Amino acid sequence: MNGHTTMQSESSFDVIIVGAGISGINAAYRIQDQLPNLTYAILEARDNLGGTWDLFRYPGIRSDSDLFTFGFAFNPWNQNNPIAEGSAIKQYMHDTAQKYGIDKHILFRHHLSSADWSTADNTWSLAVNAGGVSKTVTARFVIFGTGYYDYKQPLQAKIPGLNTFQGQVVHPQFWPETLDYKNKKIVIIGSGATAITLLPNLADEAAHVTMLQRSPTYIYSVPNAKTHGRLSYLLPTSIYHHFQRALWIFRQRMFFLFCQRFPSAATWLLRRGLEKELPAHISYDPHFKPRYNPWDQRMCVCPDGDFFACLRRGKADVRTDTIASVSANAITLTTSGDKLDADIIITATGLKLQIGGGVSLSVDNQKINVCSKYLWNGVMLQDLPNAAFVIGYTNASWTLGADAIAQCITRILKTLEARGCVAAVPRMRAEETRVFQDRPLLQLKSTYVTAAEHVLPRAADRGPWQPRDHYGKDIRFARKGNLDEGLEFVAGPSPGGGWQKKRV
Repeated sequence: MNGHTTMQSESSFDVIIVGAGISGINAAYRIQDQLPNLTYAILEARDNLGGTWDLFRYPGIRSDSDLFTFGFAFNPWNQNNPIAEGSAIKQYMHDTAQKYGIDKHILFRHHLSSADWSTADNTWSLAVNAGGVSKTVTARFVIFGTGYYDYKQPLQAKIPGLNTFQGQVVHPQFWPETLDYKNKKIVIIGSGATAITLLPNLADEAAHVTMLQRSPTYIYSVPNAKTHGRLSYLLPTSIYHHFQRALWIFRQRMFFLFCQRFPSAATWLLRRGLEKELPAHISYDPHFKPRYNPWDQRMCVCPDGDFFACLRRGKADVRTDTIASVSANAITLTTSGDKLDADIIITATGLKLQIGGGVSLSVDNQKINVCSKYLWNGVMLQDLPNAAFVIGYTNASWTLGADAIAQCITRILKTLEARGCVAAVPRMRAEETRVFQDRPLLQLKSTYVTAAEHVLPRAADRGPWQPRDHYGKDIRFARKGNLDEGLEFVAGPSPGGGWQKKRV
């Protein structure tokens, strides 16, 4: 049989990918393209692919990264608008999965609850609930393409008196499809990408929308033209798309470095552009003057300045204050003492983080505490054999990081096969722990990140345990880096031939 032909009834694979979102689809393509002798399947808990783009249904949901770099390198985004709505991204993912036959490998309604590695068998046993039926799926290698969000629970914000509110309270992660907000007064609590997306999209039908923030974030407008650039008429399509992607990667990286190295200049530049967009009745300070330097937290993008256009039309407003209390139909502010009347409160206060989709991990039935372990090159967890975690960038497009990891995984799998080994296990020498210092895994100071430090893996200031840096460096490591530093390759008998037996 062909190595990539899978059936729903099969329960043993060379590689299992958890999650059919952008990380899972990308990893699946790299596996089948570079390792055609291996069988694989994607376990997806939901009944559709898309991950975040299938789960989140709030009005106007869109990417906050450009699609030229957020799209797949092997199947470039073929539209000319850099920022796209969630429905377009989801369709693009569907088309990609279908085009490359990845959709035939997805096992829908397969929820993974626990995974145990057997050293004796050199195999993962995965406890799966398949549409209400419990079963065990085995694999030689597991890739967690689940991102780092908790899809079941949002980040709970402490809002005094929220339980007394008699209107509707909505969290964007669980947006009610039947929510009627026409001619309603809406208060959005939060200042991140979700709040900045919601405000202009709700204001068209709502009576009024107020974004209530404790502190502002950096926002900048991006032209979102849908017409093709001149080069698209001069260059072959494939070359043009690759050039476009490379250009956006370069621009993205240079802008980040500029902000980090020259924060005062970057702040001035961003302020200059923003003040041109603000209406006269809304001041830059305090509503758009963050307390931190650019890119200390993720920056927010608004396509064609839609957020600011909404403020200029008077359909929406921004207030910067803290909440003293919530009553039956209003929010009382602490500093000003003002009351914001509300029919609907939207808590866009952030997302709860978790690694591996909350799956319980163990080795020989001994539970692994994820937050006590270090990540090897941002890919594999210390002391956990044959498992990888796909985590994208916080300062660039997620997919760039996901693809660098996917290509690192395929190289590890090729090395296992070439050396006749059964497992790769990140190991840390005892002396290493005495000389290095811990570093945050995610280089952001956002509230939702700092609140999750107790659930995230650890990172250090040196060696293969450092947090991942940027795409150029990480893709070089994926292709040519030293895999033996900090990674133990285990020789041994391969059950049933495993990936060392060519499938025909």
